[in-house]
Amino acid sequence: MATFTDTTSFTARSAPRDGWFTRTTDWLDARGRGAWIAAMVAGFIAFWPVGLGILAYMIWSKRMFSSSDNRGCGRKMQRNFAMGRPSGNAAFDAYKADTLRRLQEEQDSFESFLERLREAKDKSEFDTFMDERTRRKDEPSEA
Repeated sequence: MATFTDTTSFTARSAPRDGWFTRTTDWLDARGRGAWIAAMVAGFIAFWPVGLGILAYMIWSKRMFSSSDNRGCGRKMQRNFAMGRPSGNAAFDAYKADTLRRLQEEQDSFESFLERLREAKDKSEFDTFMDERTRRKDEPSEA
């Protein structure tokens, strides 16, 4: 028999399984860049290598130079756009579908144009070869 699992209790139960580092970074991310700076300053005051480590982590993870409010938002939108997932805005989704369809049609027509161009070039080269071959046969050989 299937039972309903409360997702909030599942999240609460799985949170302690995360490491202290993950819980700490999530907690600081929820409070913004100011919390990260305060933690870094406190680390420098308590023991300078800790502050230096926090500073290095902030630079390495790009928390120092990006806004915590929209972190990941651009990546999420890019991923949704690339994967064809709906954005939630019906007008934008219709525009996106129309634009992607039009671009696909343009790509198909361009590829067919390139194929015709290659065929014309091949035919031209073959005709030139056959003309030269015929011309050589008509000329008397000097032996």
